[in-house]
Amino acid sequence: MTLRVHVLAVGRTRRGRRRDGPESALFASYAQRITPPPVLREIAHESALGAGEARVREGKSLLGAVPESARVVALDEGGRTLSSEALARQLERWQDQGARDVAFVIGGPAGLDAAVTLRADLVLSLGPMTWPHLLVRGLIAEQIYRAQSILSGHPYHRA
Repeated sequence: MTLRVHVLAVGRTRRGRRRDGPESALFASYAQRITPPPVLREIAHESALGAGEARVREGKSLLGAVPESARVVALDEGGRTLSSEALARQLERWQDQGARDVAFVIGGPAGLDAAVTLRADLVLSLGPMTWPHLLVRGLIAEQIYRAQSILSGHPYHRA
């Protein structure tokens, strides 16, 4: 898979001067295995605003960070659940159709604005459980690496 992967996420992994936590390390661990490495773009969380207004502003910032003509995967609890193999095949289809970029979009505590899910080519759920938004970055990076492994026949993924 040669799609350029972009992970667009609300919130920062750094808290003041503290070192990055385990969530950041998890993302970095898988990101270094992905070819080409994914681009992580963090969008400021609008914590001073009410949930609705924050969601709208964050949504505009997220959409503004999507590369032109990229396929968009919005991470949302109301989305479809896919197996790892199905996600790999979807990424492969997009690449075969000429897509060069895919952007995985992760909202903030208030979730994603409807404008983001409407723009998405795929609204994806990681299951019925609620995951911390910083941990979702690592989960998605692992699944992207797994997708590359599936498509290349690498033994990392054992069905």
